[in-house]
Amino acid sequence: MKESCRKQGAPSPCAACRLLRRRCAQDCVFAPYFPADEPTKFANVHKVFGASNVNKMLQELPVHQRGDAVSSMVYEANARVRDPVYGCVGAISSLQQQIDALQTQLALAQAEVVHLRVRQAASLSSQGISPSNSSSPSSKIMGSHSKSVFNVDMVVDQPSLGDSIW
Repeated sequence: MKESCRKQGAPSPCAACRLLRRRCAQDCVFAPYFPADEPTKFANVHKVFGASNVNKMLQELPVHQRGDAVSSMVYEANARVRDPVYGCVGAISSLQQQIDALQTQLALAQAEVVHLRVRQAASLSSQGISPSNSSSPSSKIMGSHSKSVFNVDMVVDQPSLGDSIW
């Protein structure tokens, strides 16, 4: 939590009081969370939520929860300024689509690893070499423990990645 310049002796109002053009009192609820050197932080929150609503929310919360509440409001307000329609839901949706795409890529890579291992085992067995007696570095490390590393059920049930979920 940053201290306002006002509390260090200088009569500089916090960003909220400066934007609202009012005198910043010693017990200003905005001062600890909206310092004078970050004016856009409060401007965006004020634009989205309104100063009166933010004031009510902060006063209803215990002091130890106010910092987290302000952080959430700032995040939502900045997201709303960037994307007025979806706000932070748009960012969450975009991240979820990225997760889905990466999970699909991971499943395909794991399937290819399994396929290559099966081909290697088939190739070695057709040459009369037992896969457990192979001289590959991984078999030397594993020793007599020929337990499969990739024991994964792979089900790819993904909707089209280009479609919006909205």
